[in-house]
Amino acid sequence: QVQLVESGGGLVQPGGSLRLSCAASGSIFSIYSMGWYRQAPGKQRELVAAIPDGGSTNYADSVKGRFTISRDNAKKMVNLQMNSLKPEDTAVYYCHVRSNQGDYWGQGTQVTVSS
Repeated sequence: QVQLVESGGGLVQPGGSLRLSCAASGSIFSIYSMGWYRQAPGKQRELVAAIPDGGSTNYADSVKGRFTISRDNAKKMVNLQMNSLKPEDTAVYYCHVRSNQGDYWGQGTQVTVSS
């Protein structure tokens, strides 16, 4: 059974930083891509950033220059460094892994940007 465990969400003031981490456990063999999505209240889930295996990173326009995604293949981890956070970044953030066995999602972690 594959599980994705997220950590690092919380409350931060505008302009602040947070780092999200996601660790995959279980029998997962060929990971194609790892990434982060988010869903704000009343809105659809959207891609924040993704990093395919051996490929270039992909960011939503709204986070380019502020967020950085990184991945550790040996540890099956993906991280999202979020800087210069804005109130509009407030959402539940979900870790996503695409593998040869299918797509997997984390349980979500709340990020709230507010003064």
